[in-house]
Amino acid sequence: MAVDSLLLRPLSPQLRLLSPTASSRGFCSQLQYHKKCNTIDKSWKETVAGCHTNKHIGLRIERFTRSNGWRHLNATSEHSLEPEPEAYTFMKLWNILLSSLNVFYRFSRPHTVIGTALSIVSVSVLSIEKFSDFSPPFFTGLLQALISALFMNIYIVGLNQLFDIEIDKVNKPTLPLASGEYSFRTGAAIVSVFAIMSFGIGWVVGSWPLLWALFVSFILGTAYSINLPFFRWKRFAVLAAMCILAVRAVIVQLAFFLHIQTFVFRRPASFSKPLIFATAFMTFFSIVIALFKDIPDVEGDRIFGIRSFSVRLGQKPVFWTCVCLLEMAYAVAIVAGATSTCLWSKFPTVLGHAVLALILWNNARSVSLTSKAAITSFYMFIWKLFYAEYLLIPLIR
Repeated sequence: MAVDSLLLRPLSPQLRLLSPTASSRGFCSQLQYHKKCNTIDKSWKETVAGCHTNKHIGLRIERFTRSNGWRHLNATSEHSLEPEPEAYTFMKLWNILLSSLNVFYRFSRPHTVIGTALSIVSVSVLSIEKFSDFSPPFFTGLLQALISALFMNIYIVGLNQLFDIEIDKVNKPTLPLASGEYSFRTGAAIVSVFAIMSFGIGWVVGSWPLLWALFVSFILGTAYSINLPFFRWKRFAVLAAMCILAVRAVIVQLAFFLHIQTFVFRRPASFSKPLIFATAFMTFFSIVIALFKDIPDVEGDRIFGIRSFSVRLGQKPVFWTCVCLLEMAYAVAIVAGATSTCLWSKFPTVLGHAVLALILWNNARSVSLTSKAAITSFYMFIWKLFYAEYLLIPLIR
C-alpha cells in the first residue's frame, strides 16, 4: 500500500482523524467524535483495538492531552524514517567531540607545534653516528623529549593567549579565547595541566638536559606573556626577540641534542659542525620569526601599547629586513654545504638551500604590504621554510 493514499484531515480544532477513504484500505471506517475528553479517550482506544491490521502500514499515535486534544497522528511505513535514539546520540557525541578537537587545535597554535616537533626530531638525528644508533633506546628518548616539549609548547602559546585576549579580539579574533569558545578559567586550566604534565614527564625520565630545556622554556615563556611587574617582556621589542631566540635557536638545538647524546647514548658532550651550523642558522631564523610575527598585528599592538619593531619602524622596513636576513642565512648554508667532504651531503644541501632562497625572494616580491591577509599568509609561508630547513639540517656533515 502506498503511504500517500492515507489522508489526514482535521475534523475539529482538537482532533485529527483518518478520512473515510482510509476505510477501503483496511482501517476502521469512522471514529465518532465526542465532546468530552474522557469519552474521546475511551472511544478511541476501543475503536483502534478493533481495527484490522495492515502489515505494510503502522499507526503511530502521538501523545494526547485533555487541553489540546490529539496533537498529530502519523501514518508511517513499517520502519521509522527517524534515526534510532542510539545512533542519534552517537552522532551528537561525535559532532561534539570533533568540535572540541577543532577548538583545541586552534588553541594549540598548530604551526608552532609542528615546528617544535620537527626541530626536536631533526636535532636528535644529528647525534646519530652509525646506523645501529637507530635503536629502541633512541626512539624511546626521542619520544620522551618530543611529548614533554610539545606539552610545554602548548603551555607557552596558551599562556600568551590568556593575557592577550583583548589584543587578539583585534588581531586574531578566531582564537578560542578571543572568540569566547573558551572561558578564561578553561584556558587557565588547560595551560596548568599541560605544564604539570610536561614537568612530570621530564622528572620521571630523569634527563638533566631535558629538564633544563623544559625549565628555561617555562621561565622565558612565562616572562614573555604574563602581565606582572617586571614581566610581560613582549612589550619590549628586544626582550621579546631574545626570548624567542633563546628557545628556538639555543635551547632546542643544544639541550635536546645533549639529551640524546649524553642521556640516551651515554656519550660525552660534543659540539660538532652540524650542531654549530644548526644553532647559527636557527639564530637567524628565530630573529626573523620574532620580527615578522608582529607585522600583521600592528593595529592591535599599537592600541594596547605593545612597542614592537613593526609599530616603531613600520611594516615595510621590518618586512624586508626579515627577507634579507633569511637570504643571508641561506647564503651561509650554501657555503657550508659546498665545503662538505661528503657528496651525499654536498649536493642536496647546496641545491636545497638555493631553491629555498629563490622561492623566498619570488614570494616576497609579490606580497602586498597593505593587505593584512597577504602578510599573514607570508608569515605562514616563513614557517613552512622553517619546517623545510629542519629536513635539510640532518644532511649537514
